[in-house]
Amino acid sequence: MTHTARRIGRTFAFVLPVVMVLSGTLAVTSVPWAAHNSESQVLTASAHNVSKRAKARTPQDILRDRLLVELREKDPGVALTDLQRSVEGRPSLARHCMSIAKALGRAAVEQYGPTRAHRFSRPVCDTSFASGVAQFS
Repeated sequence: MTHTARRIGRTFAFVLPVVMVLSGTLAVTSVPWAAHNSESQVLTASAHNVSKRAKARTPQDILRDRLLVELREKDPGVALTDLQRSVEGRPSLARHCMSIAKALGRAAVEQYGPTRAHRFSRPVCDTSFASGVAQFS
């Protein structure tokens, strides 16, 4: 008798929380939040019309994305020249220069291959472009 009661107790202890969670979830998803409205609104777990405020993009992210597009449309040399000019014009971007140049190096390898990408190397941001090319090759 003790063994059977213990087994039933264990089963009940496992099943009860599962049933409670499922019934609670179903109850929340079927509650009409606007009962007086003819088209009652229902809360669901996956809301399709949720609008979130876009995360503000940092100046270095904007610059990196612009230069990556420029690299694809023109060539890495043009993008590196614009990176140098941007850093000179806005010194606060200098601390991000190395990471942007590495990203340009990786993108150059993807587009041109490692050998051709190395030809565009120049001493912008302590040769970080060449480092990006070397890491991705």
